Amino acid sequence: MSRVGKKPIVIPANVELNLNDESIKVKGPKGELTLNLDSAIKLIHENQNLILTNDRSDKDSRAKHGLYRALIQNLITGVVDGFKKELSLVGVGYRAQMKGQSVELSVGYSHPVVVDPLEGVSLKVEGNNKIIIEGIDKQKVGQQAADIRKIRKPNPYKGKGIRYVDEVIIKKAGKSVKK
Repeated sequence: MSRVGKKPIVIPANVELNLNDESIKVKGPKGELTLNLDSAIKLIHENQNLILTNDRSDKDSRAKHGLYRALIQNLITGVVDGFKKELSLVGVGYRAQMKGQSVELSVGYSHPVVVDPLEGVSLKVEGNNKIIIEGIDKQKVGQQAADIRKIRKPNPYKGKGIRYVDEVIIKKAGKSVKK
């Protein structure tokens, strides 16, 4: 049995749960999210706790036990606090600016690159070299950040590119001159 899956999920007072056999709907101050459940996972709601049980013992359903506990915890965290990722543009002339709901990036290409936000995700630009991605769905926020980072990955030699704010780029040594 999963160690993560055994831990109960504490439900805050301002969160409303709607449980079915196939899905769970979580409603909070920031919005509403739904997750479809596997048939092996059963939910027990008692007091202000949610406990996941697994009625099968095969390898696949044991693996999903901890996964679904983490996914439900992310739903609750998302509707209460939301999720946030920050990207930094590093390089001479690299900048970002808002164009309505979209972000226009100048990152060394011959043309500016326009990034549209996914549904349920908001984009903001601080200064001209920091992009903030916010939303209630952790998966969508992470996907949006990865898509933006993919436009110009950090260069391992100079460190230029789009990176997460807390990301550490280990620089490679360049060619050395023979004497």
